Amino acid sequence: MTAPRVAPGVLVAVAAGAGTGAAQAHIFTPPYTLPVPFSMYAFGSGAALVLSFVIVGLFASVPGGVAAGTAMRPAATPATEGPPAPAQVTVGKVLALLLLAICIVTGLLGTQNLYANFNMTFFWIVFVLGVPYLTAVIGDFYAALNPWKALVEILEAAWPSSRRGGAFGGVLRQPERWGCYPALLLYIAFIWIELFARVTPKLLSFSLLGYTLVNLAGAWLFGKSAWFRQGEFFGVMLRLIGLMSVWARPWDAQERAAWRAAAAPGRPRPWRLPFVGLLETRPAHLSLAVLVLFMISSTAFDGLHNTQAWVALFWKGLHPEIASWLGIAPGQQVALSARLYYFWQGASLVVSPLVYLAIFGACVALARWLTGADLTVRELLLRFVFSLVPIAFVYHVTHYYTMLLAQGGQVVRLASDPFGKGWNLLGTARWQIDPWVVEVGVIWHTQVALILLGHIASVYLAHVEALRVFPQPRRAAISQLPMLVLMVSFTAFGLWILSLPLSVGG
Repeated sequence: MTAPRVAPGVLVAVAAGAGTGAAQAHIFTPPYTLPVPFSMYAFGSGAALVLSFVIVGLFASVPGGVAAGTAMRPAATPATEGPPAPAQVTVGKVLALLLLAICIVTGLLGTQNLYANFNMTFFWIVFVLGVPYLTAVIGDFYAALNPWKALVEILEAAWPSSRRGGAFGGVLRQPERWGCYPALLLYIAFIWIELFARVTPKLLSFSLLGYTLVNLAGAWLFGKSAWFRQGEFFGVMLRLIGLMSVWARPWDAQERAAWRAAAAPGRPRPWRLPFVGLLETRPAHLSLAVLVLFMISSTAFDGLHNTQAWVALFWKGLHPEIASWLGIAPGQQVALSARLYYFWQGASLVVSPLVYLAIFGACVALARWLTGADLTVRELLLRFVFSLVPIAFVYHVTHYYTMLLAQGGQVVRLASDPFGKGWNLLGTARWQIDPWVVEVGVIWHTQVALILLGHIASVYLAHVEALRVFPQPRRAAISQLPMLVLMVSFTAFGLWILSLPLSVGG
């Protein structure tokens, strides 16, 4: 029987990267023995995907009222300011700025105990985990409350500039040419810190200060509108996740005005079917497609990089060959081998989205060859890549939701004593908030169900997009055969990663 690496919430540490990196983020109970062999789970999930493919191919059509996929530009077209934000949004921005400031100050001046400092639990659990999950339900509310954008707006109002566009009107010409590569690079840096850095409350504060300076510099260089659409990676990622929500009306006042103007005559509907927002837009730049693929590959790598199989691949497979080739004396080998190991881990993370891009591009190229499509591989890739967003999201949920259940409630208690000084400001510091314990078998089967549902949603989205590209149902179905193979492979690979035991000290 396979022993999957699944965890009850009670034993999950603060968050990925808190303390000694991902090793502390994945603290698990003794292995759980599957009731049936892993191969049966993989086979059953693959069969369910094939069946869903057949059903979708027979009955699916382009949903009525869904706009044709308009390009999701990396930089917003310069426009006049939207309507003033409602009072609730203004209050939300102030609260978001206040929370950012508290996270920075508590890390600098408060206890360095990972569990007693407010900033560790609030940032890694509430923000990094909770906000994406809430965004998938109610839409991209972060676009309206983004604290770094609010800070830029405050500075813009405090120091108006005579230059056209204001102090944050942008220095670069055609910032859209950079695409979302700034966001992608920041995203990679964030995941590297999460997995490999020894993050303490103080280091987290310095990181947030650094990210604040990066956003100020980016807004000055690219322009406020362009930067927060293509450079601030939390905003880019949450915007993608928000497209899955049933809530169609944008939260940001300017975007909501544009949404109303682009709607069909009559009052636009605030609701839509789940995931349909991903059909209403597509990336206009390859960088956004790579970012989507990194959303998948980074989570997969997080689950893989400390497993016995991955660690053995280096120490038993690659390392002996490297050590022999370098010819270093045994006494000097330990330190160098450790450096090589961490280089191998970091390089694998950076290369991971390119590997996924090559695999996805090969599937798209095969679909193009099978159907004789006139569109280029790049154009087809951009049309279909948003169908992978549900997979990226469920990967995130399956890997991390136990952390939210285990530690999320503690933020209520920590809010009364954010510095870990023994205060009780709100009267909640001494509340007994028990972690939400989920039985290990329930976690595993929940993970299986979520991964399967995410891939089924992606099969549906890809098929609907195929009906747009290939109006003939037969060609549309044929074009999706490589995608089906990809989805089945992703499902099996994702479940296999979750089933792997961790390497102690790896």
